[in-house]
Amino acid sequence: MPGTCTIVIPTYNEEKNIVNMAKRIRELYPNFYIMFMDDNSTDTSKELIDGLNDPRTKLVTRKPEERGLAASVLQGIVEAGTDYFMTIDCDFQHPPEALGEMYEKMEEGCDLCVGVRKDRFALGFVRWAGSWAFNVYTDLYLLYRGKRPSADIMSGLIAGRTDVFVPVITENWDGLEMKGWKVLLDLLKFGPSDLRISNVMYRFAKRAEGESHINSRVVLTTFDQCGRFGKFCSKVYKKIRGM
Repeated sequence: MPGTCTIVIPTYNEEKNIVNMAKRIRELYPNFYIMFMDDNSTDTSKELIDGLNDPRTKLVTRKPEERGLAASVLQGIVEAGTDYFMTIDCDFQHPPEALGEMYEKMEEGCDLCVGVRKDRFALGFVRWAGSWAFNVYTDLYLLYRGKRPSADIMSGLIAGRTDVFVPVITENWDGLEMKGWKVLLDLLKFGPSDLRISNVMYRFAKRAEGESHINSRVVLTTFDQCGRFGKFCSKVYKKIRGM
């Protein structure tokens, strides 16, 4: 019997994209559940999703004091209630079409599947160099902890088994980074050392509508996930940026 799956999508003021994303996922995957984890949007996102009248699609309004992209995703994984979870951005930078191949990897017995950007250099040299350097840094950190590294630690397009990762999340809740957006790093950091990991290549697209919510504080929260030396790097970065 095929495994059930929930697509977890963190949102904040995504009224320009949210309906198109819901409809596209439903068109591609009629049996998947869609859970928008919303950080108290001030636009019409909730009304738009309610208006779809889709019993497999819902928007969860999160507590104001618990805002954060990572917190939204982690809560969504815990509440998914299906065999598998997948995470994707709402702005179409991650192609919904890639979810089908990731689902197949899960059905083949993987614990975790990571969407790997195959055109990272297209982001521009500075962003590519920063992404590459940080991936090397986190790989070394994970190997030091005896955990599996990732081909693209910056990826927000991931899939996993809920029976593997819900206990990881709930047992380590207080030690997880909630304000950042690198959920994958914490899943690998706190997850089992013998994870069966697969990768799916995809082309990173431009944001469809609206503005990005990523800022320089993302760097700080990601470094904070990497032990004492990472926290030291975070302090140095703050000093350099005058934060």
